[in-house]
Amino acid sequence: MDRAPAAAATDDAPDTATAPPPPPPVRPRRRTRAAAWAAGALLAVPAAVAGCRLLGADGVTPLPQLLALLPWLTVPAGLGLLLAALARRRLLSFLAALVLAATAAASLPSAAPATAAHGAPVARIRVIASNVEYGQGTGSLIDLALRERPQLLYVSECDPACGRALAAALSRQLPHRVAVEAEGSSGSVILSAYPLRDRSAVPAAMGMPGATAEIAGRPVRLQLAHPLPPVPGQVGLWKSELARLRAAVDARPAGETLLLAGDFNASQDHAAFRAFSEGRPLLDAARATGSSRTPTWPAEGPLPPFVQIDHVLTSPDLTAVATRFLPVPGSDHRAVLADLDLHDGR
Repeated sequence: MDRAPAAAATDDAPDTATAPPPPPPVRPRRRTRAAAWAAGALLAVPAAVAGCRLLGADGVTPLPQLLALLPWLTVPAGLGLLLAALARRRLLSFLAALVLAATAAASLPSAAPATAAHGAPVARIRVIASNVEYGQGTGSLIDLALRERPQLLYVSECDPACGRALAAALSRQLPHRVAVEAEGSSGSVILSAYPLRDRSAVPAAMGMPGATAEIAGRPVRLQLAHPLPPVPGQVGLWKSELARLRAAVDARPAGETLLLAGDFNASQDHAAFRAFSEGRPLLDAARATGSSRTPTWPAEGPLPPFVQIDHVLTSPDLTAVATRFLPVPGSDHRAVLADLDLHDGR
């Protein structure tokens, strides 16, 4: 009678001798593996694009198109480095750091070439280059020209109606013109405060008119640029039109000043554009004034502008004093305004 309660108590007590130990903490391998794969995916595009930039090549589609995004690719490269670190993969983290460093280095603004104009300034020229997107920004450009009063106005995607509106509104300010009269994106015009001669056009899918102006007793060749964009399927045409434009530039008489402006559909990160401007040196007004990374396109839509494809290029006897990038409501491009000093060359 005295043993029964004791036995019952013994049966109810936990058997600590035979209970399994708590499991050790398990590393979440699936999560680290997923982080490593995600890091690799994020790093692939920045690695390829930065590699093209540093090697001086445009590559094949989609690399020419992605080169326009180069500075922004530091974001996925940074995220890739973070995920590689979270995954605790040393080799992947090292490679991610290299990709981020290469992308950041390639995204630095290009330094202006070390060239010096000869002689004293003899004239100050204000030029505006604007793509009005099928003429939709014509009214805004007229307002801009009346306010900023340029001596030269380069207008891309200016159809005949756009040309007539510009000529009527700016007849006193810019009475001289040379144009490629065409519809849609093929029309272009240069309006000038100076008389023009030797009118011509570079053969291309979109209008690229040119003429020679006499400024302060110096002949200055004016040339509008608007090669085809490097969209998939026409990268070769883009390169050939840039080469044709370069050949026209090189064919001008020795010593003639050049003022080349427009929508180049190319940024400083495209090897074809760098080759275009570095052969017989041309100075980029934006680079010379420290604004080579200021974007000009796309200026409308859900995304902010992310790439500079509109440029003002000159021969060394024209030096940039200031550059501004101005909105043109109705167009998907910002206008480039450059103040230039023309030197006498002595």
